[in-house]
Amino acid sequence: MTDPLDRIAAALERMSPPPPPAADLRAHPAYVWRAGGLVAARAFAPLPLAMLIGLDRQKASLLANLYRLARGYAAQDVLLWGARGTGKSALVKSAVAAIQADGGDLALIEVSDLDSLPTLFAMLAGQERAFALFVDDLGFEVPAEARTLRSVLEGGAEPRPANVRLLVTANRRHLAPRDIAEQERAINPRDSADDHLALADRFGLSLGFHALDQETYLAIVTAYAERYDLAFEPGEAVGWATRRGSRSGRIAWQYVVDLAGRMGRAL
Repeated sequence: MTDPLDRIAAALERMSPPPPPAADLRAHPAYVWRAGGLVAARAFAPLPLAMLIGLDRQKASLLANLYRLARGYAAQDVLLWGARGTGKSALVKSAVAAIQADGGDLALIEVSDLDSLPTLFAMLAGQERAFALFVDDLGFEVPAEARTLRSVLEGGAEPRPANVRLLVTANRRHLAPRDIAEQERAINPRDSADDHLALADRFGLSLGFHALDQETYLAIVTAYAERYDLAFEPGEAVGWATRRGSRSGRIAWQYVVDLAGRMGRAL
């Protein structure tokens, strides 16, 4: 008869199979870092940069920085902050794809587990390829998490590989919430403010994204509508944004999705 311990061990292996082998770091345009493993992203197909309207300054700054990274030159970590739905995440993915299309040897890695970043750095060190680590929609309620990222960005005992930089999106410019009561309780209020600002200061490039005016919002709707051959009424598009309470690229896309659905079209 089989040893009971062997049966228990086999059952545990079935319940917790070993992680899949890491994806080839040279073979894919984008990856996802999850549970200590690197897997290829499915269907990485960002919007063309030309579809991101009203972001010319942000496009130019981010592209210049990423081209330096792809070419092995000194490059900055980037914080993209501002109003929700204004194209921060879309610009990150579209900029990386544009550089790849231009022959740049750069890959995107989406990261959600900050504590495992040192393990990922060790995996990427020495690779003959540049990597943009994408941390989306970052915000901190726990001070320890903010300090962990601060150490990763600057000041840790082990530096990051030169071929790796972070691209972080956030709704807050200073990432961590600033509590007025906390500053009032502090012995030195300036120390409390500095603690919150210390993380944002570690990004060499900071790009702001702001709410759209109506003209730019309608230009975005028009670009989407022309791409998918959809006719629309500007007044209806404005009414959609008014009911949603904001104007943004995300709201424009949601209107186009609704418009296509009502017309019996797929996108």
